[in-house]
Amino acid sequence: MIVRPAYTMGGTGGGIAHTHDELEQIATTGLDLSPVTQVLIEKSIAGYKEIEFEVMRDAADNALVVCSMENVDPVGIHTGDSIVVAPTQTLSDQEYQMMRDVALKIIRALKIEGGCNVQMALDPHSFHYDIIEVNPRVSRSSALASKATGYPIAKMAAKIAVGLHLDEIMNPVTGTTTAEFEPALDYAVVKIPRWPFDKFATADRTLGTQMKATGEVMAIGRNIEEAMNKAVRSLEIGVTGLSDLRYADMSTDALLDALMPACDDRIFMLTELLRRGCTLAQLNARTGIDQFFLDKLLHITEIESDLADQPMSPELLTTAKQNGFADVTIARLAGTTTDAVHSARTQADIQPVYKMVDTVAAEFASKTPYFYSTYDYSNESEPLAQESVLVLGSGPIRIGQGVEFDYATVHAAETIRKAGYAAIIINSNPETVSTDFSVSDKLYFEPLTFEDVMNVIELEHPIGVVVQFGGQTAINLAQSLHDAGVNILGTTLTDLNRAEDREEFNQVIQRLHLPQPAGKTAMTTTEAIDAANTLGYPVLIRPSYVLGGRGMEVVHSEAELRDYIDRAVKISNHHPVLIDSYLQGQEAELDLISDGETVIIPGIMQHIERAGIHSGDSMAVYPPQSLSSSVQEAMVNDATELAHALGTVGIMNVQFVIHKDTPYVIEVNPRASRTVPFISKVAHVPMTQLATRACWAKAWRHSAITAAWSSRTLPST
Repeated sequence: MIVRPAYTMGGTGGGIAHTHDELEQIATTGLDLSPVTQVLIEKSIAGYKEIEFEVMRDAADNALVVCSMENVDPVGIHTGDSIVVAPTQTLSDQEYQMMRDVALKIIRALKIEGGCNVQMALDPHSFHYDIIEVNPRVSRSSALASKATGYPIAKMAAKIAVGLHLDEIMNPVTGTTTAEFEPALDYAVVKIPRWPFDKFATADRTLGTQMKATGEVMAIGRNIEEAMNKAVRSLEIGVTGLSDLRYADMSTDALLDALMPACDDRIFMLTELLRRGCTLAQLNARTGIDQFFLDKLLHITEIESDLADQPMSPELLTTAKQNGFADVTIARLAGTTTDAVHSARTQADIQPVYKMVDTVAAEFASKTPYFYSTYDYSNESEPLAQESVLVLGSGPIRIGQGVEFDYATVHAAETIRKAGYAAIIINSNPETVSTDFSVSDKLYFEPLTFEDVMNVIELEHPIGVVVQFGGQTAINLAQSLHDAGVNILGTTLTDLNRAEDREEFNQVIQRLHLPQPAGKTAMTTTEAIDAANTLGYPVLIRPSYVLGGRGMEVVHSEAELRDYIDRAVKISNHHPVLIDSYLQGQEAELDLISDGETVIIPGIMQHIERAGIHSGDSMAVYPPQSLSSSVQEAMVNDATELAHALGTVGIMNVQFVIHKDTPYVIEVNPRASRTVPFISKVAHVPMTQLATRACWAKAWRHSAITAAWSSRTLPST
């Protein structure tokens, strides 16, 4: 049986009950979590195909299907945890028309004015279908449908709400057709959820009717294989394609057993099993996944095999690129270097082109500045004649990197446009505002990898790239972009590295004579143990170059330290760990803006929780309530000195622990952080806008601030 609590989001409190005891347990939890104390008990249709239609209707009863979507995973896994493709791929015309008609009947029967999401289940062996649910509002599927088609659902729904009809509203994408035209797609879209299991390594990774994903990525290609590989490398989980994750330590039988119940890496397991010779029918019987999708994975493994076994000919390279293989993946499979692959592509003129997302499959002229890359023929993206600035987005939402960074990205684009430059955005997240084509002068829906970003740069030739608003995702690209000759606007790469690299940062702290908890960097387990023994337990240990405190723990003994190293990190020269003396005290932090000379500090946030609780999990107050004036003054002075010493141009976040009435510097983030929207709102300081201006106009000085702010007074610290 399926247990579904009423009025909860993401399947919270629900589940599949296989026994009477499981039913009691799940129903008890569901009743408790339902705000109306109600659960729906349904017959299980797990294994059916899950189909979604995003539908629009106006008060005159005009209705249309905006987008059809098909879950790769059958019914039984929450749609927010399912890989989804658009448009539907495996339905016959009769099945599609039957379900399309039903979706339109439902929205008309419910008299919904605006957008509506209809989820249906289709028996793969007959024409029998069931209605799963109807969401009479925008949902995460609405965002996906909007970005997949280019049809702005929320904007159209708002116009319908104030009385306009679909045949009266101009389609803002084409500028020539009305909103009553149903979108048509001449490409394939793949959405893959982003789960938090890299952060919570011991969590239950099985997927069911309760959603566990924190975000998602979307990729567009001319075929499913291309979109699938692009989506996988957009996830930012350390892989560049489906060929990256192998299961050498698992037998084929163990892998087959691990397919059900499903877990977050099942797509990689399926690909590995296909490499080992498992048949499509065998995997279909195990998972219920349609053989069409399994055959797409098989095709990817066949290209992998060709790359490993055959000389790297232009024909093979073209095939690999047309199916979404990254240069770094091709190089690893072919036993060569990424530079060699890029050089071979360049010599053979195998370069990406950019196609437009126009809602009408090129049937009408379109004005939308919304593009995706593919390895096809004609290029539909003409470089901007106006000087442009490229802003890198923050990729999928995950713990430690949420919509706060998209807030900064959007405001940066707005500021760039107001200053007379064209703003270009690259991002891969359909849930964000930055991937609305109206936010920037040009939007590229692409993975945030060096190769994909460089392809756009080589086409557009922006005057520079802004990396400080895209969280750690964008910062991690700064080095490779700089090495390729790209102009990084704002804080220089050298200064970014001085803030991110522990050894270099320690040198800055020591030169400024600032208080800092004693700490060491370890490259091996032995070094980590020696460092902890020298510093004295408890110690705070964490990997370098991570976001949101991933892998950070307080350890109290050598046994705990060894357990941490075995469980949480792999120490190496490229992945050192940082070990700090753990100071008991109170935490506080501040964000500042600098143009290289003038520093503005809008205010200090005081954490309520004790030191040792991550700033993202700590309640905070603004302004500080119990910090002495001397402590606040010391924080301001220390942060200002750090901004000057690190050559900060833009935003910087500085975190302190106050121990025995002395603020110790514990971390500096040379970029926008999650606190920027908070401080911007409560202090009434447009931090992102000012920081963006500073990024490309280093002549921004105190006199300019005074002139710009003549009508108000900057808040004191």
